[in-house]
Formats: sequence, structure tokens, C-alpha cells
Amino acid sequence: MVSMDSKLEAAVGAKSAKALAGAFDLHTVGDLVRYFPRRYAERGELTNIAGLEIGEHATVMARVQSFNERRMRNKPGWISEVVITDGSRTLDCTFFNQRHHKRTLKPGISALFAGKVSRFRNKLQLTNPDYQLLDEDNDDDAAVEKFTGLIPVYPAAATIQSWQIAKCVVQALEMLDDIEDPMPDELRTRRGLANYDDAIRRIHTATEWPGVQAARERLKWDEAMAVQLALAQRRHRVLERPAPECARRDDGLRAAFDKRLPFTLTAGQQEVGEMVAADLERAHPMNRLLQGEVGSGKTIVALRAMLQVVDAGRQAALLAPTEVLAAQHARSLRNMLGDLAMAGELGAADEATRITLLTGSLPAAQRKQALLDVVSGAAGIVVGTHALIQDTVQFADLGFVVVDEQHRFGVEQRDALRTRAGENTSPHVLVMTATPIPRTVAMTVYGDLETSSLRELPAGRSPISTTVVPAAEKPSWVDRTWQRIREEVAAGHQAYVVCPRIGDAEGEEGPPSEGDDGRRPPLAVVDVAEMLAEGPLRGLRLAILHGRLPADDKDAVMRAFAAGELDVLVATTVVEVGVDVPNSTAMVIMDADRFGVSQLHQLRGRVGRGSAAGVCLLVTEALGGTATRERLDAVASTVDGFELARVDLEMRREGDILGATQSGTRSALRLLSLLRDEDVIGEAREEARELVARSPDLAEFPGLAVMVASFVTESRAEYLEKA
Repeated sequence: MVSMDSKLEAAVGAKSAKALAGAFDLHTVGDLVRYFPRRYAERGELTNIAGLEIGEHATVMARVQSFNERRMRNKPGWISEVVITDGSRTLDCTFFNQRHHKRTLKPGISALFAGKVSRFRNKLQLTNPDYQLLDEDNDDDAAVEKFTGLIPVYPAAATIQSWQIAKCVVQALEMLDDIEDPMPDELRTRRGLANYDDAIRRIHTATEWPGVQAARERLKWDEAMAVQLALAQRRHRVLERPAPECARRDDGLRAAFDKRLPFTLTAGQQEVGEMVAADLERAHPMNRLLQGEVGSGKTIVALRAMLQVVDAGRQAALLAPTEVLAAQHARSLRNMLGDLAMAGELGAADEATRITLLTGSLPAAQRKQALLDVVSGAAGIVVGTHALIQDTVQFADLGFVVVDEQHRFGVEQRDALRTRAGENTSPHVLVMTATPIPRTVAMTVYGDLETSSLRELPAGRSPISTTVVPAAEKPSWVDRTWQRIREEVAAGHQAYVVCPRIGDAEGEEGPPSEGDDGRRPPLAVVDVAEMLAEGPLRGLRLAILHGRLPADDKDAVMRAFAAGELDVLVATTVVEVGVDVPNSTAMVIMDADRFGVSQLHQLRGRVGRGSAAGVCLLVTEALGGTATRERLDAVASTVDGFELARVDLEMRREGDILGATQSGTRSALRLLSLLRDEDVIGEAREEARELVARSPDLAEFPGLAVMVASFVTESRAEYLEKA
């Protein structure tokens, strides 16, 4: 017999254990039995081929439609071409010099096929796939045995296939002792949850759906509880640290600014502003997430909060992801404040403070002065990039940190700025994003953050139409794309062309060779700009913009574009946030399938910011019917960022909310869906709060303490501490 902590070799043998460790980082019996099936197949129910993605290692259940052989043209040998079908679409399987498959892969036969999905002549294919026959009347030794109902399909790899993983799991379960249940009996009974040992076994071996469902519900609760307990413990620790109390003043800088506002704050801005102001007055750190569409007024909310902190004699820092955005923030804040931001200058208001910009590329003299302003306290508001995090930067009295577009920063970067408030105190923190976040993600990814939203659509924004340009299937549409850009320029407008890579820039690796999945290298700014200047956009005023340009050059390009001195800006995603040129009405996003839904929505928000309507063209070689094209079609169908956030979450894996995406380890979430399991997450959150309130270190609940410790590894615990 073996236990959950036993080495895998003891249960499955050295060869299988080595394959599982190499492919999936599974080392113990517990690791293996907690490696759950991705889905289940039923005999006669074929896999939807349209959902396959180029580059993924897929396992599909399909029926053989045809088998053909032909000689290779340029060298000796044979190619076997097998067409398999799900009943509506087909997938090509190509075998090189493996003619023996003709004996088993006969038309009408059903099998599990596994391999890497690639593209050849604009069709999906598997090259030299592994397969296992499923027909019950087949006497071949390769036929899948013992599958009488549901067939578990596991995430697999080239070195070990789904059916081999299933065999290893069955072997391990047969040898495994009874598993102790970490959940308190009272909680399990109250929630109507299955026994843990039973759930682990049934999720792998159940022959009917009710058994699978009961097991999944129980194991989802374990995942939700582990996450929420870890976050509840962190909330408890955070609240033990003091924060500077920043009271509102009727005669201070904020009051003076409010009197000068040339417009009335929206209801949402007033409501969120009141919440933030109240948080800043408390002796415990504010941790609040502010989300809202581009132009919904997040910056005004943040500025009024910063002025409240300055009124209290403390400093505020605004952390931006790029130098372009940091510089634009500094200019924007100075413009909004006017003489209220001119402390130490002639004509400054009596209540004035100073805004200091600190970025990595500042000239030595300017940097020295900026550092002096920060350390002396002369600068009430400090705006910068990750340069603010360097050890050489010392604040006089940092009381408030605003993180703009927080998803662009690593956890370590945000944590480093937090520590600038001193060893014994924590600054108040407001993180802002224009990428809307579903409520369940906010409850988990952001743990202890209170969430506020500004949902009003930006006032005066023009409509944006979005169209997918299928370059592989309709190349003439690409030509029309460039004609459309020329039409916008002829009408007196400007355009962006966005590419995923920089290209021939110092420090960037050369173009990667074409992979065996059939995808070419992603398009680069440098190459596309040259192609356009010499071809379809010849005669127009073009310039390039990317993160590796010197700061002065970036600033000069942006100023020229904003002034209308350029027609087309070919750029990377450096234009994703903060770039505001109202005369820009068109955007072409090359290789749009290489960007996420939220990122495409953010990029699209750069056009249609003036009186003229905007157009966004998503150029892609992704084939129709694939999940990638569905994702792009979803972006084209709506401009509602909150709706797209749900679409984005639904179409991709949630990833690891506890930091594995940063550490490179596998995801901690196997079953819990941040989109579909809102009830489970919310209920687990409440249970966790009560349990941690009773026993902060979970000493009264040793099973839960062990569960949290095993689920939240050292690296994930560090992530939570800093998040």
C-alpha cells in the first residue's frame, strides 16, 4: 500500500514516474491522483474538432473517414494520409513511413488520437499521432480496455498520452490507503459535500455523470477553501499593520482643486471618491481596486485622493507601466492642477504642491533633482515607472500608492514600492485598471482588495466598428485594409498599425524559425513599417514606436503624432494605455490572434476618441471555426469591456491565481472555474472569514491547515504576501 506522500515509483514504476515528472512535475502519489481529467468522453460521442488550437497537444475521439497512401515525391518512402471526422468537420492525420497503420485504421473505426495540432495548406492536421482504438469488437491488443462508460481524458504530452496517464492513476488508486479528509465534519455536513477519499476516487473512475458531478463539487470546494483561507489569513495580517491616517480638510489642496473643476463629477466618481476618502482616514491600509473603461474618470478619482494625502502632510506616488504613460500622467496632472502644482515657482497658489517625474532614462541632472524633491518631501506627488522602486529612491513620508494598469507589473515590483513607507507602516494602496475584471476574479486574484467600478461609458466617445480580416482565407481583404487606412488619412485623420514584436532592435532575439505547428514568426514593427512604406502606404508619413527606443525619441514621435505631423504610427503595445490622440480614427492590429481579448479591447480604445467614428481591423491567419477565431469574433461583436472580460475568462484557462504563472509551476486551480463557480467561491470566502476569525493560524482545524500548506506552496505564499 502507498500513501499520498509516497514517491510515484512505488505505485507506477520508474519509467512511468519519470515520464510524469518530466511532463507534468508530478512526483508523489498525491500529485498524480490530484491530476484530474480535463474532460470525459463517452463512446459514440466524438470530440468537436472545431475547438482545436494550433500548437496544442490534443486528444480527440474521432471516427476514421478515409485512409490513403502515396509515395513521397522527393525522397524514398510512403505517406499515409488518414482523414478523421467528428461528424461535421474533418482533421488530417499524416504518418510518414508507417504503412502498418492501414491494418488498424479502417474507415468507420473509432479511436482516441493524440498529437500536436499544426496547420498545413490552411488545414488542421496531426503529424504521426498516437492513437488507441475504441471499438469493442476489435480484438487488437491496442484497443482501450475497461472503459465501459465514461473515458477520462487527461491533459497529455508527447511523452505520455492520456490513456497511459489513466492507467497510472488506476494503478495508484488500487494501492492507495484511505485518504484523510481535511474538511471539518461540521462544514462538510452543512454544505452537503462528499467524502474526500470517495471524491478523489470517483473523479477518475466514475462510469456515470452523477458520480463525476458529486466528486467535482467536493473538490472544487477544497480548491476554493484553500485559496480563500490563505487570503483570509493574509487579510488578518495586513490589518495588524498601521497606516497613516489622512484626514480630509475643508481648506486644503483638494478643496481648492474641487472648486476649480470645470465639470461636475459623475455619480460613480462621487461614490467611489467618497469610499476612497473614507479609507484614507482610517488607521489600517486601504487596499482597493478601481476598474473602469478607458476615459471613465479613474484618474480624477486618484488625483483627488492624492491631494487628500498631500493635505495630511504625506506623499503620494503614481506608478505607471511605461515611460510614455508616466510622462503623459505627469503632464496631465500638472495641466489639471495648474498653479496648484507649482510649489516653489513664481505664481504658485498658496496651497500648491510639486509634481515630480522619475523615470529610468532621465538625464543625470534632472534625475538628481527629482531624487532630491522626493527625499526632501518637496514633491507631494511623485509619478514614475519601475524606477521608483530602486533602492536609491527614498521618500520623505510615503502615505499613498496608486498603481495604474496594475496587470502590467510583477508582484515583486508592487511590493517593493509598498516598503518605501517604512518598516512598521504600510501605505494606502489604490490599484487601477481599464481591463474590467469579473467579480469572481476580483474575489480571488485580488484577495483582500475592495473592488469599485466606474461603469459609465466615456462621454462624447464616438462609435468604433471592429472587423476580423481573415488573411489566410481572404487575402484580398488585407489589400482592402490598407486602402481603408489611405481613405482615413485622405479624410484628414490618422491611424495606428500594431504588431506583436519590435523586430531588428538591439537586445531582441532574431526572428524565431517557423515551428512545427506551422505558424510563422509573429510580425515585427520594423519589418511591417518598411513593407508599408515601400508598398501599400507609400507616400504617407510613417513612424515607428516601441519600448526600446530612447526616451527622447519616443517622446518626439508621440508629440509629432499628437500634433498631426504623422499619418500612420507603426507600434507595439506601447500604445495600449495612456495614448490619447483624438484625430486617430483607425487601427490595424496585425497577428491579432497573438493578443488577448482584454488587450485587443484596450488597444482598440485608442481610436474613436474624437468626433469622428473609429474603425479597428483585426488581421489574422487563424482559421475559421477555431476557438481563436471565435475569440476575435467576440471582440468584433461588442465594445462592452465588462462583457469581453467574461468572454476572455470563458475562452481561456483562468491560470494560476496564486502565482504559478509567474513562478513557472503548474496551475493550482484544476477544477474551480472563476467564471462558473461564483456561488462556491463566495460561500467559501464567507466560511474562510469565520474560520480565520476563530483561529487565525488554523490551529483548531489541523486538516485545513495542512490543506492550505500543501495547496499554497512557499512560492505561492510569498506571492500572496506581496500581492
